[in-house]
Amino acid sequence: MKNQIPNAITTLSLVLSCLSISFTFEGRLDIAAYLLIISLACDYFDGFTARVLKVNNPIGKELDSLVDMVAFGVAPGMLLYQHLRNLQANPAHAVQFLTDNPWLLYITFLIPILSAFRLAKFNIDTRQKVSFIGLAVPAHAAFYIFSVLIATFPDLPQIISVNQFIVPVVSNPVFMLVMTVLLSLMLVAEVPMFSLKVKQLKWKGNELPFTFILLWFLLFIFTNIVAMPTIVIIYCIFSIVHHYFFNKKTLETA
Repeated sequence: MKNQIPNAITTLSLVLSCLSISFTFEGRLDIAAYLLIISLACDYFDGFTARVLKVNNPIGKELDSLVDMVAFGVAPGMLLYQHLRNLQANPAHAVQFLTDNPWLLYITFLIPILSAFRLAKFNIDTRQKVSFIGLAVPAHAAFYIFSVLIATFPDLPQIISVNQFIVPVVSNPVFMLVMTVLLSLMLVAEVPMFSLKVKQLKWKGNELPFTFILLWFLLFIFTNIVAMPTIVIIYCIFSIVHHYFFNKKTLETA
């Protein structure tokens, strides 16, 4: 029975992501985003539960990958697509170039397309046992999920008010399309990226994850959910700089 507990959590993630897609096309982007946030939590806890229960189920590994494709590939891609369509329908945010070329909104389909390649690559890449090669699909999805929420709720309370700078950015269709291209390419980039998951609560050996978790926590306290897309960008920039300028050798991943 315990062998199926992680699979049940993974299945819940799939159900939530399907509901999210439904709410997306009903125009309830806020509910769709909330459902994907819970799905993100499920993605963490299914693996955590498997480790705690010492469950090693081959079906669970395959199921997790298939569900990730829907929850963090298709669902956020549709969420962003609908978000950009809504922006283009609003004269305050519409960009004439995109109005004249509405097909450019299909760039958002790079999210599920390259997520599929990222997941397929991860499944056969024996190097990715401790850290990742390329941006992880859940982190990639989180950028769009929280960007949509920030644009939907522009007046969220903050200790340090950054809404006047951030809201216009995430409400700019061109910026979001450019970020879609750049971050989607990071999914399949040959750039080592450390895992934020820690197996033991010791500083030694977990310096980078703990530092980023602390940074995210501080950002969250001062800027609310703006912390989420911000930490994804910082994570990508740090990994690129570390790989190409400070560490010419590929990180040990075995």
